[in-house]
Amino acid sequence: MSHSTLTPVFVGLRTGLHVLVGTLLTLVVARLLIVRSDTMGVGLVLCAGFALVYVLGARIASLGESRRAAAGAIWLAILSAIWVGLLMLVPEAAYLVFPLFFLYLHVLPRAAGPVVIVIATGIAIIALGLHGGFSVAGVVGPLVGAGVALLIGLGYRALAREAAEREALVTELLATRGQLAAAEREQGVLAERGRLAREIHDTVAQGLSSIQMLLHAAEAADSDRPGIEHIRLARTTAADGLADTRRFIRELAPPSLDAGLSSALHRLSDQWGREGLRVAVTTPTTVTDLPMDMQTALLRIAQGAVANVAQHAGASTVAITLDVVGTDVVLAVRDDGVGFDPAAVRSRAGTTGSFGLRATEERVQQLGGELTIDSAPGEGTTLTVHLRGQQT
Repeated sequence: MSHSTLTPVFVGLRTGLHVLVGTLLTLVVARLLIVRSDTMGVGLVLCAGFALVYVLGARIASLGESRRAAAGAIWLAILSAIWVGLLMLVPEAAYLVFPLFFLYLHVLPRAAGPVVIVIATGIAIIALGLHGGFSVAGVVGPLVGAGVALLIGLGYRALAREAAEREALVTELLATRGQLAAAEREQGVLAERGRLAREIHDTVAQGLSSIQMLLHAAEAADSDRPGIEHIRLARTTAADGLADTRRFIRELAPPSLDAGLSSALHRLSDQWGREGLRVAVTTPTTVTDLPMDMQTALLRIAQGAVANVAQHAGASTVAITLDVVGTDVVLAVRDDGVGFDPAAVRSRAGTTGSFGLRATEERVQQLGGELTIDSAPGEGTTLTVHLRGQQT
């Protein structure tokens, strides 16, 4: 059993059982040595066998679940047979039935334990009666011992069940704490990305926009002067830098999810439409019951996929489809571009500066989903993300 707050209780009970067996077995050995009957040698051999078999029982705990029950039953059968043999020689061996009661309850199945206890109690009573005559004490003693053993055994089972429930609860709480910490980290990352996007937009992007407008004005005013080609080159460079910066901002800061993932995907379509790429979006009426971090991750996957299409695929249209069926969520991004070889791209992922596909795979793995890419040169590309059991 793994560690819990009740582990010391179980350790104490097992230790007490071991001490009880050792004490009672010592009493039987002392009785044999004091009386020194003709059966003393046989009795001592049986005592040694009892001790040996009892110690070997510790190895049963290391067996697999399927073998443990059968091995435990065989072990108890051998131990009980030795006890009956001792009981025939020494009446004090009847006391060994008390630790055997606890073993029957602990090792045998729930219904079999009490039945075997009743049988063992009857054997002890009969043996005591044959050795010294039947008496009230000889009958009441084993019966009381059996009753006490049953009560303690049932209490032990209740404690074990409560410990298992507490352990499961603690495990669940720890897992929930880990999920909350991951969500907080994700929110921190999103906040930092938003801050970076705003800073870049308010500084670099605005500066490049101003430079482009000034150079355009200078080019229009002095179109015939020497050096105008340098001005045109500077303006073109500034325009390219501005386009790259805006794309970087778009990748850092996805459209707001306040109105839900469906609205965000449609705004993403509108943004790319203004840049000449037709993006068709098909979504359910509402997907607001998805966790916010999951909506953000799906939006980023779609955003990255469309950006890759615009940069590499040479496509004219892109179709984004979001399906929510029960607790399953499927996001598909299809394009009519040039396509590619996914295996070849994955093999080069660690040696090139492109990490879009790897980043998408990592996001899907964090969500516990599956990513499939259906593409071939000249046949377009379909990227599908399948998340199972994700709705709240």
